[in-house]
Amino acid sequence: MVRPKTEEEIELLRENGILVSKTLAEVGKAVAPGVTTKELSKIAETFIRDHGAIPSFLGFEGFPAAICASVNDVVVHGFPSDYVLKEGDIFTADIGTLYKGYNGDSAYTFPVGEVDAKTRRLLDVTKASLFKGIEAAVAGARVGDIGHAVQSYVEAAGFSVVRELEGHGIGRQMHESPGVPNFGRQGHGPKLVDGMTICIEPMVNAGGRSVYLSRNGWAVHTADKSNSAHYELTVVVRRGRAELLSTFDFIEKDPKINF
Repeated sequence: MVRPKTEEEIELLRENGILVSKTLAEVGKAVAPGVTTKELSKIAETFIRDHGAIPSFLGFEGFPAAICASVNDVVVHGFPSDYVLKEGDIFTADIGTLYKGYNGDSAYTFPVGEVDAKTRRLLDVTKASLFKGIEAAVAGARVGDIGHAVQSYVEAAGFSVVRELEGHGIGRQMHESPGVPNFGRQGHGPKLVDGMTICIEPMVNAGGRSVYLSRNGWAVHTADKSNSAHYELTVVVRRGRAELLSTFDFIEKDPKINF
């Protein structure tokens, strides 16, 4: 049984959600051709620490960096490296914070310079599918309703949903119950209750849904080398409408950021 969060806990999760959202925006300002993913990770780590928080991904189960830095066909969990971003790439920053004993977690896929029309559509559809999932995250519904909303929207657009990875609950632990898949059947899965805090995070491939794990044991790639996009927000389940605890507003209202 998943315990709903108290309003005090929700406020602490909101503080983390705002911090991780602002961190994503700081990274977004620096995303451009010629920048390395290692440089972007350093920006995130510095910003998080300067605000009194801890980059929760660093050292998590042995992960070696402050952010997951995934480029093009990397779905999730890419290591920041000396790879130099180039025009037409896409770059996903997945970032976590630990502040006042609670966690924040959010992700955004940035275009690097100008991208082609299919890639632009992949980004738009993936982000829109996230909000379709959020619309379904209401008290009394089921986790399967979220997955169905994401999956049906993505597949109708001609793209595919990764099934081996999923969203999750969040609180004092980065990953809590329930798991929140991006596919499913309406009316199935754990019941959503008021005060439940979850991360919804569609991972969508331009090609087929098959993926493989790289030799480093972390980075997940598309099997057909097609691009993959990933967007994530933290929400609290409410009656009638979910409430956002993280936001893309800091990214999308900043004229310096290409989104």
